[in-house]
Amino acid sequence: MIEFLKSLFANGMGNTYFEAVVTTLKITLIGTGLAYIIGAPLGILLYGTSKGNLFPNKPVNAIVGFVVNILRSVPFVILLVMTQPIAKAIVGSKIGDNAFIVYLVIAAAPFVARMIESSFKEVDGGVIEAAQSMGSTNLQIIFKVIIPEAKPSLIIGSAIAVTTILGYTPMTYLVAGGGLGQIAIQYGLYRFDSQIMYISSLLLIILVQILQEVLNTIAKRCDKRIRNG
Repeated sequence: MIEFLKSLFANGMGNTYFEAVVTTLKITLIGTGLAYIIGAPLGILLYGTSKGNLFPNKPVNAIVGFVVNILRSVPFVILLVMTQPIAKAIVGSKIGDNAFIVYLVIAAAPFVARMIESSFKEVDGGVIEAAQSMGSTNLQIIFKVIIPEAKPSLIIGSAIAVTTILGYTPMTYLVAGGGLGQIAIQYGLYRFDSQIMYISSLLLIILVQILQEVLNTIAKRCDKRIRNG
């Protein structure tokens, strides 16, 4: 551990690593938050319009499902290139951290939508039928029944989403962005410094593990089945 800390701060790289960690977290958390703002309504729409659910609508479900599946099937690097005009229109640039967040959101929102749809489908249908029999509206059922019942699954899904998005952040170097990926490529790979490359990768792994553990712990505390068991 001592040797690791010495290597971490060697050659004045300590501040560089710290700034890279902060940038990586910023990109990840903002990207995840925006992906959920867009993906959550899509997930609710996919669930609600499917056959036998709250407001079944086959054409709407087919169209939304088609768009979501298309975006999910495009590799991130290709999607990044294809959506550069969108980033330019939204943030005024095709490069940099803000532009990369746009690319992340476009790639992650469909993934989030499918995870939310899957979490909602795990809710016991009897609970929904009971709410309907008491005269609850569709919105009341979604926000007061389905979301609370699906909370543990939703949080576990968020852990998967945030770690997946974090895994995309090393590609910031493709658009002149910052973060640990940029450090690993610019200072490690291009300068043939394997130590910097490995330290950057290790820091990225540590961030993944921390975020995963925090969200999994929250999910367990929200799961009534575990608490009652």
